[in-house]
This record gives sequence, structure tokens and C-alpha cells, in this order.
Amino acid sequence: MALTVPNSVTATSATEASTSIASTNADSESRFLKLLVTQLNNQDPLNPLENAELTSQLAQMSTVSGIEKMNTALASLLAQSGSSQVLQSASLIGRSVLVPGENLELKQGAPVDFAVDMTGAAQSVELNITDAAGHVVRNYPLGALPAGVKALSWDGLDGDGAQVPDGSYKFNTTATGEGAAGARVGLTYAAVTSVALGANGVALDLADSRKVSFGDIRLIAGAPASSL
Repeated sequence: MALTVPNSVTATSATEASTSIASTNADSESRFLKLLVTQLNNQDPLNPLENAELTSQLAQMSTVSGIEKMNTALASLLAQSGSSQVLQSASLIGRSVLVPGENLELKQGAPVDFAVDMTGAAQSVELNITDAAGHVVRNYPLGALPAGVKALSWDGLDGDGAQVPDGSYKFNTTATGEGAAGARVGLTYAAVTSVALGANGVALDLADSRKVSFGDIRLIAGAPASSL
């Protein structure tokens, strides 16, 4: 599989933004000069425009022009920042990342690593692993869990200790007691195949066809797990 880091979006966006802002600046200055000349040509000879008024108008135009130039510089800086984020994210290609998800893919009976992100501590948490038909194949009491990411690993066995067939499974958690109302987010691993800069920032394409944002990453490979 060819892994690429698209950068045409960044270059195009930066160029278009810079060109658009520059065009807007030129139009604003042109309109101001036309209005000023028109005002001078049509002023009352008995009550001409005073120097202070003219100076004030020129100062206002200078301020507006300065703000527009600052916006141009800021747009360029943001474009460069986005490009830098893409290049930094490129180091993730081929690596496994832990992102929100509840699907587990069991292959050749090999253990499957995953995790649960606790937004707050909970007194008692239980984990259920279900097959494609929704039947519970494994129930495991996790007990009290603190806030944070709890790394886990499923050995592919059911509640009786028998190996279950390869295939797709899901997991979910329930909580009781103190902290039961707290949010719990399922997390799974997937390999990064490419990165790109879009309208909402850096996006990652994963090997399981998911697309996530850079901010969705909770962990980058190699996390120790508690075996179930």
C-alpha cells in the first residue's frame, strides 16, 4: 500500500488565502481614494475640508490598511502552521494509534488490545464483549476505575475459557455506584495509513477505513495492557 502525505491542500489554501486578502486590500484602498477625491471635488468652497479632518480620514485608512496587512500575515502564519502539523503527523504513518472506537477484530486467536477512557472515577465498572449477533461472549468485572485511560487486552476466550472464532466483535461498559453517570469512551488501535490537512485541521486515515482528527489520538502504540 502506498502511503502518501498530501500537501497540495496546504499550498493551495495558503496561496488562495493570500491572494484573496491581497485583492481585498487593494479594493479597499482604491475605494477609499475614489471617495476621498470625490469628496474633495464636491466640497463646499465656502466650507472646505479642514486639514484636521483630512488627516483624520487618512489616519483611519492607514489603520484599516495596517489591520488588513496583519490579517494577511496571520493567514500566512496559520497556513505554515498547518503545513508543519502535517509534516509532524507524517511520522505516525505505519504506527498504531489509540482512538475512539468499540470494534474489536479477532485474528488467528491473537490477543486484541483496546482501552476505556474514563472521564471520571467510577466505583464499579463491568465490560461486555459481544459478537456480531449481539450475544455476550465475555463479561469481565473491572471493579473501581479512576479517571483516565485504562488499557486492556482480550485474549480471545469466552467466559468458559474456550477460544471464540475469528471475526468482528464489540465491547461496551456499564457502571454502577458512585461515578456511574460519568462518561466512558471505548478506544481501539488502528494503523495510520496517511495524513492530510483539511478544513478542520489534520486528519488521519486509518487502516480500518476510519478517518479521525489528530486530536482524537489518546495513545501511540506500545501501551502496556492488563490482560482479561
